[in-house]
Amino acid sequence: MRYCVRHSSTESEKRQQNNLFGKSYKDIVQIIDSMGVSSFRSKQLYEWMYTKGTTMFQDMGNIPKDLKQRLEEKYVIDYGRVLDNQLSEDETRKMLIQFDNDPRASVETVFIPTTYRGTLCVSSQVGCSLSCTFCHTGTQKLYRNLTPAEIAGQYMVAAWIAGDYPQKENQVRKVSNIVFMGQGEPLYNFRNVSAAIELLTDPKGIGLAPWRITISTSGVAPLIPRIASELRVGLAVSLHSADNDLRSEIMPINKTYPLPMLMQSCAEFVKLASPKNRRITFEYVMLDGVNDSDLDAKRLARLIKGLPAHVNLIPFNPWPGSAYKSSSPERVEEFCRTVESLGIYASVRQPRGDDILAACGQLKSDYDNNSAEPHATA
Repeated sequence: MRYCVRHSSTESEKRQQNNLFGKSYKDIVQIIDSMGVSSFRSKQLYEWMYTKGTTMFQDMGNIPKDLKQRLEEKYVIDYGRVLDNQLSEDETRKMLIQFDNDPRASVETVFIPTTYRGTLCVSSQVGCSLSCTFCHTGTQKLYRNLTPAEIAGQYMVAAWIAGDYPQKENQVRKVSNIVFMGQGEPLYNFRNVSAAIELLTDPKGIGLAPWRITISTSGVAPLIPRIASELRVGLAVSLHSADNDLRSEIMPINKTYPLPMLMQSCAEFVKLASPKNRRITFEYVMLDGVNDSDLDAKRLARLIKGLPAHVNLIPFNPWPGSAYKSSSPERVEEFCRTVESLGIYASVRQPRGDDILAACGQLKSDYDNNSAEPHATA
């Protein structure tokens, strides 16, 4: 299933106006104050944008007509343009969202619904600078960081599509959790990711609980404690090997922040984190004949023993040009049993969205390669 969603505002109009979405409550107060309007309008405007998800000023019922007109002259409320929207047979939804009318500034966002939660995987950068050898996004050079509006906008797009907006009384969110596991390294865009999380968790606005948000990092060790002390959200570490030399080979960032430094930062995170966020998820992609031996499993258990930890084993999702194969299901299960026998909680991530190129970076590459092909309009 594939279709393209377009905004009603023309792109030339957007270029002449500033995006009001992504502004903090403090920013909105300053904007309203500069317009010489009563300060209580700030709260109303903020609620219309973030609590009610309104994108058109004319739909804001309790905002005076003259203020609506003044806002429309200067601002738009823009989440980004949905270039592609694919729904898998298993209900996984993958979206390609473009920002700033820039053909190069598009990122992937994936919504994964389950019985008990709906998790949205968001991107933090356009492309990536880390060049992990098994990751498809690593083949796409870093273009730029995403802004707070572009990060939070991914949530708003998904929430609208899922039916969380317009909000209804006593409504249970379908998009209930967010993981920064999409394109880019979130900690290399710390300032904007931090501002986006502030928007997402502000009880006056979107109001997600911090413990429902997780940042996944490839191992930017110096910033990991700040995830607990400043952002107050959960931590996942893209580990993929407990052998320092092998990790440096498949994840070049390990040459800058080797395993001993990384694990020390994880220990600091645990000390600073709230009880709901203390447990660290260690992500481990299973690569056939590379990192999937019994010895690898034992090294992994030894490395993280003593930390409140969960190991998430991920069968490798092949992509064109990749040098790797996924470990067999039998090998993955045996690896999982070995880790658990050594006292570490482990599970195997079930593949989702295989029929819609749900591995990180695949949809973007597919769209870029076929951008000349027509797309049906919703």
